[in-house]
Amino acid sequence: MARASDTVEVSGGTVKSLHRGLRLLQALARVEAGMTLTELADHVDLAPSTTHRLLNTLLHSGFVEVEESTGVWHIGVQALAVGNAFLKGHDFVSLSRPFLRRLTEASGETSNLAVENGGHAVFLSQVECRAIVRAMARPGDRTPLTCSGVGQALLACMSQERVEELIRQHGLPCYTPKTVTTPDQLHQTLARTRQRGWALDDEAQALGMRCVAAPFFNAYGEAVAAISISGPTPRISDARIPVLGDLVARTAAGITHRIGGRPARGFHSPHVGAG
Repeated sequence: MARASDTVEVSGGTVKSLHRGLRLLQALARVEAGMTLTELADHVDLAPSTTHRLLNTLLHSGFVEVEESTGVWHIGVQALAVGNAFLKGHDFVSLSRPFLRRLTEASGETSNLAVENGGHAVFLSQVECRAIVRAMARPGDRTPLTCSGVGQALLACMSQERVEELIRQHGLPCYTPKTVTTPDQLHQTLARTRQRGWALDDEAQALGMRCVAAPFFNAYGEAVAAISISGPTPRISDARIPVLGDLVARTAAGITHRIGGRPARGFHSPHVGAG
């Protein structure tokens, strides 16, 4: 296979060598175990000599590191500093707002964003649908984790020990005949949530209302928050639930991608490309 030219060129207002260096960083960022020079050269389709020069430049600037004994290259601390500067300058609530608007437009239902705080789900943002009958959750409203869609989406990302600790602290409040009321039922529900990538509140808080939710994640694979759509059971029908679940999960995955995150291990999350 022909390799890209080693000549430094400017094309279309971009510097090719810089573009190639960034491609190397992107490749390393996707592989936690690191990559060898040969693997990197093959991955970005560059000559090994060109790849080595680019890596040395990045090494001297602290953007990559190399294990001398194995020749395996990794992302360096300076790359983390640049990434942290992005995170400090961006608020995930604001960044998620366009996603919530599109979610409401696509589903026709009210969308919400909530975080875990003090053993409860706390709503931070909402985009209302246009229907006369709709779900309402004002920013600052709190709801139990164990029987809400956003709460179960967040619980599904926690360790079993943490979930059991929250049960001991807050119990399993019951609102309707459909509310989960035992630890075994809850753990089974959370296992289904992890497997399919979204949570379902099937009239667990209020008869006649349903909610579908999914979490999004930071760079460490930790759940930052959960988003959801809520509405009356006749509109969120049995037939629509899988479709809406996929829609919410894909929207959450888009937010994860937007904030530079990655899904938690063991949690199904749709792949979202750079688009």
